[in-house]
Order: sequence, then C-alpha cells, then structure tokens
Amino acid sequence: MIKQVVFLKRRKDLDLATFKDYYEAHHRKIGERVLAGFAASYIRRYLDPAHLPAANPPFDVITEMWFSDWAAQKACMAHLSDPLIAAEIQADEAKLFDPDAKWGGFLSEEVSMMPPVQPH
Repeated sequence: MIKQVVFLKRRKDLDLATFKDYYEAHHRKIGERVLAGFAASYIRRYLDPAHLPAANPPFDVITEMWFSDWAAQKACMAHLSDPLIAAEIQADEAKLFDPDAKWGGFLSEEVSMMPPVQPH
C-alpha cells in the first residue's frame, strides 16, 4: 500500500470546531467523490486540542490517502489535475485551509509487535 499524507492548518479566522465541522460535512464529501475508484482509504486525523503541548500547532489535521500501488496513486493525481476537479477542490480549500501551511509526502511503515499491556 502507498500512504500519502498531507498536514493542513486551518485558516486563522476559523476555530477548531468550525473547521472540523466544515471539513467533515462538506470538504470530506468532495474528497470521497473525487478519490472514489482510486484511493483504498481516505482518513482525517485531527489534533486533540485538550492534549497539545503548544497553543498554536503547525497543523490541525493530517489527511491520509491510501492507494493499492503507485499506478493507482499516479492515476488519482492525474484525475485530480482535471481543471474542473482542481478548481472545485481549490475553491473549497480556500474556505478551510491556510494556503501557506500545507505540507505532504509519502510514508512507509514499520510495525513493532508489542507484548500485551499489563494493568497499572
């Protein structure tokens, strides 16, 4: 599997609850529609504001897109570059994200098998 991640920061005029509500009610649906047939999984992971070490983190959400292989990822990126799709995504992203605080890449994973957790 290919795991593509994007770290995104909300616009300064949005509180975290409003940001998350809009993302899940609107932007997520665009993502599901345009990623359908290409991505095996589309996940949003939001920072928990109650447990942050700093008041203003560099991102608010990590968006993950999982693809079966590089061919699926490349086909998806070609699909997303269609001018109509790209314009729709960009217009909706402008309602949510700080355009200067977007970063992404690809991850590989190594999993450690841990012993069962003991009661504390």
